[in-house]
Amino acid sequence: MKPPRLLAALLLTVLLAGCGTATAAPGTAPPPRPAPREAYAVGVRTLTVEPGSARPLPVTVWYPAAGRSAAPGRFPVVLYSHGLRSVPALHAALTTRWAAAGFVVAAPTYPNTNLRSARFNRADVRNQPADAWRVVRHVIRLDGTPGDLLAGHLETGRVAAAGHSAGGFTTAGMFTSGHPARLRAGVIIAAGGMAGSFAGPPAALLFVHGGADQIVPWHVGRAGYDRTDWPRAFLTLPGQGHGEYLTPDRPGFAQVLAATTDLLRWRLYDDPAAGRRIAAGARLAGVTSFEDRLGIPH
Repeated sequence: MKPPRLLAALLLTVLLAGCGTATAAPGTAPPPRPAPREAYAVGVRTLTVEPGSARPLPVTVWYPAAGRSAAPGRFPVVLYSHGLRSVPALHAALTTRWAAAGFVVAAPTYPNTNLRSARFNRADVRNQPADAWRVVRHVIRLDGTPGDLLAGHLETGRVAAAGHSAGGFTTAGMFTSGHPARLRAGVIIAAGGMAGSFAGPPAALLFVHGGADQIVPWHVGRAGYDRTDWPRAFLTLPGQGHGEYLTPDRPGFAQVLAATTDLLRWRLYDDPAAGRRIAAGARLAGVTSFEDRLGIPH
């Protein structure tokens, strides 16, 4: 299902203005177990972060499953952020496939920008990076919560962030000065940077953008890409707009899925073979173009 459209001029005015501060505690990343070789069944649960607060955050969590339980082992965490007038379920084509590949994917419903918000306010995007960090901290604590479905199943030192449109700007806003080293990768789809983004411990970034995007123009994503010297890559879908490539069976979906999944496997599982596959999986003549500054030996 294609994510909803949003107004370019207003979006850019707001999203480039500022962002919340990352305050998560530092994390460490011990060596992970080998990357999964086969796909998992996918379970889904919902929870609410700080339900009694001024900004409660309903969260959809997709996870590798075995029956009604989490699959054996520990899995890295991916925080996924939706765009304006959207909800996590509209992004399930990506998030469920990432979960099947061996990641726990947590997707908050942001209070004032979601599809059903009674107080819709696009300016609230500036507060969403801090919301996203609250979700990361909450999910990580579940690893040590006796009796929780995910207790003992999370690689708490290995986290990535991803998002589409306003959620992509939210993702960029998580990479501010002082962000914990556990945040090892970012996937920024149809978006660019926020004020203060791409500072602190370096992470690997993948930008994905439609070449004919009239909502958040291609050059906005490119400006975010050009403002950092971190390991990064830029996947362009020439002739495509704001997100049709996120729909299965549409041109480019297979390449976006392959590149994002292998980036996550490379950074969160330390899987060198996945790193070497990123460029090949991203490229398809006539459908995509790919610029690679990830620095991966081939």
